[in-house]
Amino acid sequence: MLSVSGLNQYYGGSHILRDVAFEVPDGQVTVLLGRNGVGKTTLLKTLMGLVPAARGDIRFDDREITRLAPYHRARAGLGYVPQGREIFPRLTVEENLQMGLATQPRGAEVPEKIFELFPVLRSMLRRRGGDLSGGQQQQLAIGRALSMNPRLLILDEPTEGIQPSIIKDIERVIRMLSQQSKMAILLVEQYYDFARSLADHYLVMERGEIVQRGLGEHMDRDGVRQRVAV
Repeated sequence: MLSVSGLNQYYGGSHILRDVAFEVPDGQVTVLLGRNGVGKTTLLKTLMGLVPAARGDIRFDDREITRLAPYHRARAGLGYVPQGREIFPRLTVEENLQMGLATQPRGAEVPEKIFELFPVLRSMLRRRGGDLSGGQQQQLAIGRALSMNPRLLILDEPTEGIQPSIIKDIERVIRMLSQQSKMAILLVEQYYDFARSLADHYLVMERGEIVQRGLGEHMDRDGVRQRVAV
């Protein structure tokens, strides 16, 4: 689904991404782990076109998208849930979800499946996004991305600052999307146990490079926890 090769990115004189290469297959969860400051969020922003790539190639569904604008990538089927959620606090839950319909035909409605995945959102449609708890805002951010019916869902640390009960809900939804909807998922995560429970494949990043990769079931054996521990 997604193929990245030779990806490089700079901030000023700092070399942030260094020849990054990996693939994200259909219907599976690929987890990217690494300590703070190694370039994970920069990589995701580069994949979405929010930060331009200096060199390298990004292909989605065998189509080269490296120079496409972010809205063209969204229309192609890339959904993005940024770190910190970035919902619209003054808009209602319903209006936030409708923002995800920008890539859909005129008159499209919020998919019913979002309320099946996150029932709490249905009961809060008229509440402002800023009035929700952190966990509810995270569910809203994921729901907004799902409104566009993406084929690849990119999530940047969805468990950050979230209570354990909602982490379980998010874990259930991610697993359902990959297994039942056959959606490709790229998950950046600091919470090791959450990442390990979902990973079909894993990547470890250090200083802007992918330094280790393998099957999710081998993460403990491969010493990934020790490598990414703070």
